[in-house]
Amino acid sequence: MIRKTAQTLASLFLCFAAGLVHAQSRYNLQPPQTIIAREIYTLHTIILLICVVIFIVVFGAMFYALWRHRKSVGHKAEQFHENTTVEVIWTVIPFLILVFMAWPATKTVLAMKDTSNSDMTVKATGYQWKWRYDYLDEDISFYSTLSTPREQIDNAAPKGEHYLLEVDNPLVVPVGKKVRILTTANDVIHSWSVPAFGVKQDAIPGFVRDTWFKVDTPGTYRGQCSELCGKDHGFMPIVVEALPEAQYKEWVVQQTAKKTQATASAAAEAGKTYSMGDLMAQGEKVYSKTCVACHQANGQGLPPTFPALAGGKIATGPIAGHVDIVTNGSKKNPVMVAWKNQLSDLEIAGVITYERNSFGNKLGDMVQPKDIAAARK
Repeated sequence: MIRKTAQTLASLFLCFAAGLVHAQSRYNLQPPQTIIAREIYTLHTIILLICVVIFIVVFGAMFYALWRHRKSVGHKAEQFHENTTVEVIWTVIPFLILVFMAWPATKTVLAMKDTSNSDMTVKATGYQWKWRYDYLDEDISFYSTLSTPREQIDNAAPKGEHYLLEVDNPLVVPVGKKVRILTTANDVIHSWSVPAFGVKQDAIPGFVRDTWFKVDTPGTYRGQCSELCGKDHGFMPIVVEALPEAQYKEWVVQQTAKKTQATASAAAEAGKTYSMGDLMAQGEKVYSKTCVACHQANGQGLPPTFPALAGGKIATGPIAGHVDIVTNGSKKNPVMVAWKNQLSDLEIAGVITYERNSFGNKLGDMVQPKDIAAARK
């Protein structure tokens, strides 16, 4: 009878555990999409159940003892000291429970760190507040930036389905391939994290660390920088698009063609002279996407980290200094990155012209793409 009861309880426990593993709940972990994520999910469920059982047993015994031996029914307080048997039991049993939990956990951690025999490698570099992806096996590199409209962030428009979890250029990978991710950072510590993959790897300036994943199912998977990296930490999402291998190869061809086209466009821009209206329109577009988070929509900035552009020394000073700091960044203030690797000559020329003729600044001067091309050298 006792054996049958134990078997029944074990079956119910396993069914409950399986139900939790596959449960789709807003209060649980995201559905796992890689082998590591599945192992983490299973460990999480098993250890949580062990903790629940321990809680029920310990507090159940405690409350039963308090109720069963209460003074009102005639019990008197017992006076006793050490009991060797009890002490051995409450030492050995927790030790065995910890060993039971540590064995699969250690196995999973070792598997997480095994980046050998990868099919492709991507370097992810963290910036405030975006990611740069370099495909080391392909001639492909791009920046991935938050694409949620500013109107939604400022509560001037309804929030979208993927509010603060959408980017202009997602990381694209093939399904069924082991992808090695090298992480580092350009300014402060970031963390590349995609919960559905069971991946969370810090990106530290001056260090290169690695992790890996192999996606099971095509789809779009979302994460965020999970390290407090500054004022707009919450505006640094990660989006991974997993494609079947054939579609991934098509994407690689498209990216190569796009790079060739961008090179040709840059050459054409360098030889063209733009009007004030064209430069201002281009500059406003770039400013609203890349500069507004730090320097604010009104150009007042957030001094001293982000200086004001309205009447500021840079925006109203010598134009050569303005071109240099936007193009090549600032050594005195590392937060001001070099935009020459992220924007085209026309975009940089446009945003500098816009900053010198907006926010009450009325210098009337312009910067042409050829000036930026010269500043890059």
